[in-house]
Amino acid sequence: MFKRFIFLATLIASLIAVPTYADRIKDLTSVAGARSNQLMGYGLVVGLAGTGDRDKISFTAQSLKTVLDKLGVAVDGPVSNYDLFTRGATSLAYDKTKLDNVASVLVTATLPPFAKPGQTIDVSVATIGLASSLRGGNLIMTELRGADGQIYALAQGSLTTTGVEINAAGSEVSIGVPTTGRVPNGGLVERSVNTPFGTSEHIVLNANQGDFTTIAAISAAINENFGAGTASAIDARSVAIRAPQDMAARVSFVSMIENLDVVPGEPKARVVVNSRTGTVVISRTVKVTAAAVTQGSLSVTISATNEVVQPNAAVFGDAAGEAVEVANAEIAVEEEINPMFLFQPGVDLREIVEAVNQVGASPSSLIAILEALKSSGSLRAELLVI
Repeated sequence: MFKRFIFLATLIASLIAVPTYADRIKDLTSVAGARSNQLMGYGLVVGLAGTGDRDKISFTAQSLKTVLDKLGVAVDGPVSNYDLFTRGATSLAYDKTKLDNVASVLVTATLPPFAKPGQTIDVSVATIGLASSLRGGNLIMTELRGADGQIYALAQGSLTTTGVEINAAGSEVSIGVPTTGRVPNGGLVERSVNTPFGTSEHIVLNANQGDFTTIAAISAAINENFGAGTASAIDARSVAIRAPQDMAARVSFVSMIENLDVVPGEPKARVVVNSRTGTVVISRTVKVTAAAVTQGSLSVTISATNEVVQPNAAVFGDAAGEAVEVANAEIAVEEEINPMFLFQPGVDLREIVEAVNQVGASPSSLIAILEALKSSGSLRAELLVI
């Protein structure tokens, strides 16, 4: 009978226990060295409908002249001298080099890890001159370089822009940002980036968020499935794993590790406040100690009533009096009376939200309450204001 009671109690405890959710190692970590790389280049966008750099940006003409020289086109006049429109409107070249349909742009892209020559990537384009819109433009061949100065990709193609700007009769309508655009699959990879993935003795997994509990769980899961000593924790961010030397075996080994399930550690108690939008996010583990809170606001209203006073003829006789304007001001002071609410020791997130909602506090008031609780030492969480 006693054993049956213990079994029944254990069964009930297992049914009412807080569920734990496991995540794949793939979703919690990234392989060290398998990183993206930023690329950047300078280029020209042509084919604009009169929204280019016009006659104000000299390096646009300089760049266009360089491109034409490479194509075997000789350019004379102000363009070849990099001195636009200083010769006056009488020059024939002046009328032909306004460059209304050309814009200087910076081109950026992200080279993903293990990208190989011949693959395509998306590129982003943004004006650096006075062009008002890139709508309908085409990016001509642009070299994209990495931080080491080497060319890793070439970009070219038609731009897609979502912004529209229209001016007419002194009125302007602007939707989005017309001075930026994208070229989907417009970048062609020319060079791959060497990584230590295939040559290093160990494979290092870096956690997306530093946490000793999560790293310990990842190391334990790998050792449980592949043998003790396979993985060893380096610090709160990284785990070193002994990997096969054969490349095919190494890829299969990492694939199996990525699909292992682990239960990550509970994140730190944190309250994130966006002071611009009034958004407040409170994590599940936030606690407060005993504290009494009240919130109210003082409102001062001043209203003015303008009146015109005309002198009474019976008093002043036949003398004509002048009308005088009089401003009457009324001042009213109102102070909201909100009840004080009490936080018991160890109160959790749900009780915090319920208590604040009972007094009808606005998001800005909630931010003020949280900052006051943090200053008083009652809020057992990290307060992050962004």
